[in-house]
Amino acid sequence: MDNGAEKLARDVDVIEAMSAEMGDYLDSDVLFWPMATGNMPMLTLGGYLMREHRLRALSDQLSETDRARVDAAVKQFNEVLANRIVRFETKANNELEARLRQWQEYLRDLDRGTADKTSNYSTAVETRAMIEALISRLQIPPYQMDKRHLQHLATLDTTLRDRWIPGEFVWPDGWQPAYPKSEDWWLYGSLPSGTNH
Repeated sequence: MDNGAEKLARDVDVIEAMSAEMGDYLDSDVLFWPMATGNMPMLTLGGYLMREHRLRALSDQLSETDRARVDAAVKQFNEVLANRIVRFETKANNELEARLRQWQEYLRDLDRGTADKTSNYSTAVETRAMIEALISRLQIPPYQMDKRHLQHLATLDTTLRDRWIPGEFVWPDGWQPAYPKSEDWWLYGSLPSGTNH
């Protein structure tokens, strides 16, 4: 991946835009929401939560201005959530199910040798990071998570571990404090050559 500082700066722009549209998103039945601001990823809870986690954990790498922008975006997000607990929980569980299917498909494609060659592991693993962020938030009361999601993830992690070669961090080195190896082992290594890496 390219420069971690540039990507963090981009994350600040994205989280700000996502929090601005979060109320409308949660009130809708749409899971993958096209944002009004141009050149932005689809708004999803997983995409928002992954970036919030990363920006909070790496706040010492942000300028004072960007830290203030992140704080304002998180405050806005939390205010939107305050009276939408059930909508958040439902949408987060639905996205978690969709992301698990997406990750499972990626791992299956690796096995079949049909994985998209234009997407390497460091890009594809973003789905796994969103899964982690969704699970983390859904495990905080008052939210409830379907326990089958944890069982599904455990099965997928076993599949990945069976072929995993421990090694270097796949994302920018400066991001390692946000993703400790003990918890996020799937960011530290590679897949055997011949698979999509």
